[in-house]
Amino acid sequence: MKRLALLLLAILALPMAYLLFWPVPIEPVAWQAPPAPARGEPDADGPALADAERLGEGAGIGPEDVAVDDAGRLYAGFENGRIRRFTADGSEPETLADTGGRPLGLAWAPDDSLVIADATKGLLAMRPDGSLRTLTTSAGGQALGFADDVDVAADGTIYFSDASTRFGYHAVMADILEHGGNGRLIRHEPVADETTVLADGLQFANGVAVGPDERYVLVTETGAYRVQRVWLKGPRAGQTEVFADNLPGLPDNISLDAERGLFWLALYAPRNPALDFMADKPWLRKIAYRLPSALQPQPQKLGFVLGLDSSGTVVHNLQASGPDAYAPITSVEAAGDSLYLGSLLQPAIGRLPAPEKR
Repeated sequence: MKRLALLLLAILALPMAYLLFWPVPIEPVAWQAPPAPARGEPDADGPALADAERLGEGAGIGPEDVAVDDAGRLYAGFENGRIRRFTADGSEPETLADTGGRPLGLAWAPDDSLVIADATKGLLAMRPDGSLRTLTTSAGGQALGFADDVDVAADGTIYFSDASTRFGYHAVMADILEHGGNGRLIRHEPVADETTVLADGLQFANGVAVGPDERYVLVTETGAYRVQRVWLKGPRAGQTEVFADNLPGLPDNISLDAERGLFWLALYAPRNPALDFMADKPWLRKIAYRLPSALQPQPQKLGFVLGLDSSGTVVHNLQASGPDAYAPITSVEAAGDSLYLGSLLQPAIGRLPAPEKR
């Protein structure tokens, strides 16, 4: 009986020892997560996110970002590495290129090339004929770890995010749990072929949007629930400040809607209470990392989009829940009278009417 008890104790001790002491590649940094704010009430008189159309359904998985050309055609990059184009109604899909990686952020350059932030291949450009060229795979003497989103100024200057210099595309949770400030905002000047780090120490740098008159650029920090503003011109040039703080979800891509004078911010999921609880407990985050992925903190399925004015104030709140909701939403792009939605997991591009100008 005593031997049996010892055997049972040893069996129980093994998983406990694994959870407490098994080496892990993360070095969690303690931080204080601010209390999560309420999600707010969805717009009562705006577009209904629950009614979003699905365009190009079945053409591929994960159109993370969407670009629209002057003819109204849609472009998206999919998890299989392909860049595909659709007619305005989402029909007639055609493959234009294959990056061989994971294309994420998309933005048009003045020469009509499509600039691509590819998570594994770096910063690329697709010429109108579909041929690809690499713009850069490093910045500041360090290789890109995870090119994520991109925007292009009118003069052709490219701004893009390197989400994590330590953890790649398939290790997002590792970076979030570590909270080590591994992200960067980077500027690439194609004519001079110069690449400069504008900001580092970011908590999973994600969405990028050049502001009005190109006076500043915004970058989202998914791991810190905020949006930062980096000034490019004027007396504050070179300075960084918080643009929107303590968001009710995990901010993903952000884009400028110049016609309506606001920014559209996609929230991948609402705040996770377990992640916030572990923020100041590095040891607990190591245990969470050792758990099977199915037992780690999981994002809630919720379509969530905010419209922010030039001061970072929420002026639109769009939400949709339920099994049929278009979620998670990773990007929002305004074009004409429509908002186009991208998703890392959905098999279609989303579309809904844009709200009226205020």
